[in-house]
Amino acid sequence: MYTLALSICCSVAVSVLLKMARSRGIHIGQAIAVNYVVASVLCLALLKPSVSALLVPSSHWLLLVALGVVLPAVFLIMASAVRHAGIVLSDAAQRLSLIVPLLAAFVWFGEPLSTTKLIGVMLALAALAGLLLRPAGQFTRGLPTIVCLLGVWVGYGAIDILFKALAKQGQAFSTTLLGAFVLAGVIMFAGLALRRSRWTLAGIGGGAALGLLNFGNIYFYIRAHQTFPENPSLVFASMNIGVIVLGTLTGALLFGERLTTPNKLGIGLAIGAVWVLFRA
Repeated sequence: MYTLALSICCSVAVSVLLKMARSRGIHIGQAIAVNYVVASVLCLALLKPSVSALLVPSSHWLLLVALGVVLPAVFLIMASAVRHAGIVLSDAAQRLSLIVPLLAAFVWFGEPLSTTKLIGVMLALAALAGLLLRPAGQFTRGLPTIVCLLGVWVGYGAIDILFKALAKQGQAFSTTLLGAFVLAGVIMFAGLALRRSRWTLAGIGGGAALGLLNFGNIYFYIRAHQTFPENPSLVFASMNIGVIVLGTLTGALLFGERLTTPNKLGIGLAIGAVWVLFRA
């Protein structure tokens, strides 16, 4: 179980780093760009992807390009969400994104929803509403928070859909991951160059740490699935519930994040939704 625990810790640590970035003088754009360099190197070293496969023209390229564009965009949205909404709500919104592929399959591809999955989806939507609900008279002030949390929810859901689409076409996961990391890094570095961003040691160091944590989350998650090949639902549910719980404790204890009653109810519903969906 240590691999699963390490994956959960890495996931929450990413949010902690994003939360502390501004106070530590870390340029988020630079950190995200360097993160993809570190993640690409670790991917090559530990997952052994087929680099030659990326050089062969393929119908997979369109999906890979989409993933390479969406990854850094969602990372930037997540950084903004952590700044505006805090770690607790941002991590919960990220984990609730698991229902986006379910809704896509139901709405676009006509796949039937079982009663259990329907209950899980309804719980997840209720949880999302609880996370987004602002106190009376504070809707306008809380609009950036709402937009960021919705962006996290939709964005990570889109990433999940893209990865699943690539998997169905037979593309090796490690190769796809490397291609997406490289493209995302190129896009981030190009954007920084166009804005003539002045590089700092804090930005580079923060990016190195972010890359280690980001890749660690993915690597240990894969290892957890390899450890429990006969029980993937255990890994899925434990990962999502674990991140929500640890994120809640971290946000409250380290940063004193205060939650409204609907927010607390949303956290509880989120845990229930994850459990129901992965028991379906």
